[in-house]
Amino acid sequence: MQTVLLVIYLMVVVALIGVVLIQRSEGGGLGIGGGSGFMSARGTANALTRTTAILATLFFVISLALGILARYESKPTDILDRIPAANGTTQGGGSVLDQLPGAAPATPAPTPAAPAPAPADPNAVPNN
Repeated sequence: MQTVLLVIYLMVVVALIGVVLIQRSEGGGLGIGGGSGFMSARGTANALTRTTAILATLFFVISLALGILARYESKPTDILDRIPAANGTTQGGGSVLDQLPGAAPATPAPTPAAPAPAPADPNAVPNN
């Protein structure tokens, strides 16, 4: 459904751009407007104005429809849920980088046994 609306939307956009560019410039903002041509008839100007209004209305309606469909049609997903777990498990400190080719599997390094801390002397001066 979204693909069909998107194709129609793109056709409306191209038609709207074309109709706006065909219209005769009446302000002469750059001094290039005016002149006589096939668009000088008053009826043609009314038809182009009406066509522009219809295409603009379709543009807004389809934009709203695409926004509503995008909001309610698909379920939001997390991109990290799509990544398969390494070796079927996520334990052991593995990460996404471990799945790259040539990467060594992450193995936790053994921690050396630390000596028991001595009892703190309440009169000692900290030497930090």
